[in-house]
Amino acid sequence: MTKPRRVSRRNALKLGAAAAALPLVHISTAYAAGKLNLGFWDHWVPAGNVEMKKVLSEWGTKNKVDIHVDFITTVGNKNLLTIAAEAQARTGHDILAFPTWEVHNHTSQLEPMDDVVNGLSKQYGKIDPITEYLAKVKDTWRAVPSSIGTQYKPGCARISLFKKAGFDVQAAYPNKPGKTDMAANWTYDEMLKIAPVAQKAGLPFALGLGQTTDSVDWVGSMFAAYGAELVDAKGKITVDSDPVRQVLEYMQKLTKFMGSDVFSFDDASNNRALISGKSALIFNPPSAWYVAAKDAPKVAADCWALPSPAGPKGRFVPYLPYFWGTWSFSKNKAAAKELLTYLCQRPQVERLCNAVDGYDIPPFLSMDDFKIWEEVKPPLGTVYNYPIRPWHGSKRWVAAYPAAPDIAVQIYNQATLTTLVAKCTQGGQTVDQAIKWAHNELQGFMM
Repeated sequence: MTKPRRVSRRNALKLGAAAAALPLVHISTAYAAGKLNLGFWDHWVPAGNVEMKKVLSEWGTKNKVDIHVDFITTVGNKNLLTIAAEAQARTGHDILAFPTWEVHNHTSQLEPMDDVVNGLSKQYGKIDPITEYLAKVKDTWRAVPSSIGTQYKPGCARISLFKKAGFDVQAAYPNKPGKTDMAANWTYDEMLKIAPVAQKAGLPFALGLGQTTDSVDWVGSMFAAYGAELVDAKGKITVDSDPVRQVLEYMQKLTKFMGSDVFSFDDASNNRALISGKSALIFNPPSAWYVAAKDAPKVAADCWALPSPAGPKGRFVPYLPYFWGTWSFSKNKAAAKELLTYLCQRPQVERLCNAVDGYDIPPFLSMDDFKIWEEVKPPLGTVYNYPIRPWHGSKRWVAAYPAAPDIAVQIYNQATLTTLVAKCTQGGQTVDQAIKWAHNELQGFMM
């Protein structure tokens, strides 16, 4: 997945025609009573787009709405360029997919969605605080949490290597409900013990320390597990702290057993390492396993999902939610809200999740019981522990939280967390020098 970046006004103007150039899918309906233009995320698992078209066609026919849908890729930031171009031009799709931080970036131009989200919450329960943090602005929902594209990034481990190192991932996290005694042993300290075994076996951990989302996400969750914040919820810079030092000292040890290329990883690097049979651990959604199941079935059969390791302050799993928003200048807000309500109902969420072998994560925890996660293979149940289970003791997390979103998005997009790690592991700086650099960076974000 391509790292989200802010798009400048200049670039938005240059690419103002981006939306018009997108591939269009027209779902024709008889006796159309209205029209909706949709801009949805182009799913990594192609079957997701196919099933979504079927769902939209059925709803459009029943409600006499003529639907046009574009599946917009993240490659080359085309999704972000489309969002920026439409915001600038004040015209475009009636419903548009917004990745993690983009709701806050465009909140003033988005239609309030309290009626939709509150209605869904009455049906399916509370929404996680991280989701609210990203899409509820000044007590108003500015977008609807979507399952499509929403993902966790827990561990995907090679069963055989971990067993050789003394940690049985299937015994610790079996494909059935219930907490095991061994689960508590899955900590960052344990990961550090396994790392040299993996390196010696020629399967070093492919844990990126680059500038893109996969790197930032797992590092952000590790910081949280140690209680290490760069900026707190009150806006105070807190990078100069014992917990931050503890994380950096830990990483100085761990990186000795990882390849130097992890500092230049993009979001495909960890996938390639796993699929090619050259790594024993990545933090990623099931996309890498999904490709391995087709191209490297022996590797896929040796993979098992498990939550992120625990640290002194708990277990935090990277969480990247997607949202659906409607522009305030949309011509068909009523139909847009009706469609969004329909797409977020459990039957549609489960149907679409099944089509992508459980890749998509529902925003409501009450939907964490879909059977698909039990049924995916090989091996059977390999992604059972991909969703957060109540007995995992995990929390959803987005890197840079709990800093205010306008600061957190800069920390995230500028990869401050991974750069901080790189400076004192590869860059030759001491921990104190790296912290001083980060403090100056954070001050700049607040100007």
